[in-house]
Amino acid sequence: MKVYLVGGAVRDRLLGIDSKDRDWVVVGATPDAMKARGFRPVGKDFPVFLHPDTQEEYALARTERKSGHGYGGFTFYSAPDVTLEDDLIRRDLTINAMAQDSEGNIIDPYGGQTDIHNRKLRHVSASFEEDPLRVLRVARFAARFYDKGFTIAAETRRLMKKVVDSGEPGYLVPERIWQETVNALKEKTPDVYFNTLFSCGALPVVLPLLTDFLTDDSPALPALSQAAKAEENTRIRFATLFPPSATISYKQLSAFFKKRCFPNAFAEVALLVNKYLSALIAAHQGMEAEALVDLFEKTDAFRKPERFMSALASSYYLGISSTGMLSDKRPVIFKQLDACRKVSAYPFIDAGYTGKDVGKKVMQQRVNIVSQLLIVKE
Repeated sequence: MKVYLVGGAVRDRLLGIDSKDRDWVVVGATPDAMKARGFRPVGKDFPVFLHPDTQEEYALARTERKSGHGYGGFTFYSAPDVTLEDDLIRRDLTINAMAQDSEGNIIDPYGGQTDIHNRKLRHVSASFEEDPLRVLRVARFAARFYDKGFTIAAETRRLMKKVVDSGEPGYLVPERIWQETVNALKEKTPDVYFNTLFSCGALPVVLPLLTDFLTDDSPALPALSQAAKAEENTRIRFATLFPPSATISYKQLSAFFKKRCFPNAFAEVALLVNKYLSALIAAHQGMEAEALVDLFEKTDAFRKPERFMSALASSYYLGISSTGMLSDKRPVIFKQLDACRKVSAYPFIDAGYTGKDVGKKVMQQRVNIVSQLLIVKE
């Protein structure tokens, strides 16, 4: 039995990047042999085990054969006669198809080191086209390593287009698409992910409707780039993709989010931006106290301040991408919102006010508070 460190940890070592996640491949073993050594089985589709001490994943070397549609349409073969090279050839990119033995030697049968040197993202073999999820993975790696000068090899781009033309990406389940997309949003240049999917024709297949928001004159991708540079969280980045559209209504967008299984924490921020972008940008530019309190009310900011502030952040990047000039008023607006949330109706009830009069008094006190912290128009 031989154990090898594989994949991203080996790649990152050669790139001088710290890698926290480590994956291992075991050659020449059986499930019973692994369990006898204290490893705990966790894999459903193929034998994967957790190390008894480190809890890191150890997978038995395996081969795969296309047996159906989509990401899960494979049957796996795992046995002691499967070699390391057999296991590595089924991987997506050459830079991810390297291994390291216990003495630190690199095993690189498919040219991963050469492609790292030449800054190329290249598929390992023709079996690449059997898994449509790899189109998204390559786009994600293009986003991850764009700042290091990596580009997708021409032959891999052609293969990605071939996969799209085959119709296979249409079989990907929304959950898998979302997982790749949210991981891409975490990268330094997430806009590269969407541009890559668009260029190979995958975007309207895996993320329909999004093409309507990413037109040439849309501020969405420039705003996403700005938000990423500022190291904003993924909810803020995601929401920059959905400014108001002339072709897609708020109702259509809401239905799209539900159908594609996007998490509510992301969808709700994006919907606020889509519906209230003009008002949110106006808040950065300087807004009368009563109008700002009204915006707080309409967006349910008093109950969900974090959601509102995320939408306000997204609107800032969309605003500067559209106009090139906008002051970030989030710190002051947060103070105003926080102060307004502390206003209680009970003192007015105790004073004898009832019904709508209580609401009017609360509203007026909030307006007075905002006026005291009013953003001066520049």
